[in-house]
Amino acid sequence: MMSKEKASSLHRQWLTLQRLPQGKWLGTADIQQMLEREGVQVSLRTIQRDLNQLAERFPLESNGASPQGWRWRADAQISSLPHISTSQAVTFLMVEEHLRHLLPPSLLDELRPWFDMAQRAVNHSDNQGRHWLDCVRIIPPTQPLIPPTVKREAQQAIYEALLTNKQLIVSYQRRYDKISAEYTLNPLAIVQRGPVIYLVCTRTDSPKIRLFALQRFMSAELLKTVSIIPDDFNVDDYLATGALGFGSGDTIRLKALFTKAVGDHLYESKLSEDQVISETADDRLLVEATVKNTQQLLWWLRGFGDAVEVLEPSLTP
Repeated sequence: MMSKEKASSLHRQWLTLQRLPQGKWLGTADIQQMLEREGVQVSLRTIQRDLNQLAERFPLESNGASPQGWRWRADAQISSLPHISTSQAVTFLMVEEHLRHLLPPSLLDELRPWFDMAQRAVNHSDNQGRHWLDCVRIIPPTQPLIPPTVKREAQQAIYEALLTNKQLIVSYQRRYDKISAEYTLNPLAIVQRGPVIYLVCTRTDSPKIRLFALQRFMSAELLKTVSIIPDDFNVDDYLATGALGFGSGDTIRLKALFTKAVGDHLYESKLSEDQVISETADDRLLVEATVKNTQQLLWWLRGFGDAVEVLEPSLTP
């Protein structure tokens, strides 16, 4: 029977292998903190000894610095760890396809070996995961648009600032400005709306919550100072105000007449929980719903052209 001491060592070394990245270096002090979060108390000397032993069996490398940093080698086949299941492989590949723009580049680099392993796992013609990926698609409900180009270095600094709760100093050029302006920002959230990704933040010279489009950052530098977060900020509450719909956040009671051809889908996809639909004598649908007064609402209504008539309130750009 395996001794408790040996079992404890195997568990500790297994956790260490699971947490080593492929790309950036991870220091022994960082590994110690991660192990402590798992309830494993261990000295830095023991971690260093573990890593030296593991490097004899696994494709690990050290940067030789003081203190040392460790990582998986670039050519490491992470499949030397336990086999990934079909459901896990499909999940990883769907994350890569649909969420890669919202993940920090540093995290994407760490996940790259898992994406590669997932791809290998579903490449077999008889794999059910491959069949699922071949049969499932997500399409936008509006005209497809090519995402704007975002500077990778700026994006990485912004995402790292949000991830580590640090401030940023940025150079930002608004669409119609000829020169960029410099700001120090407190990142609060990242939100994607259609093809555009926005940083929700405050400037250090104002408590007002603002939106900055990522493609307009000319540069961004991560600072060591801790970001200042408003006590009452909650990203879901902020979005519920209609902020990403580019409006005032005011609530209105919309009353609009739709032809049946264009309004029929509202029976199943409601505008609001209190929505009411009634049929009129001229064979149209009277839709009443409490909604946020935003540009997005206005654009949506205008997209129906003559097939919709807004009765209340009077909506203007």
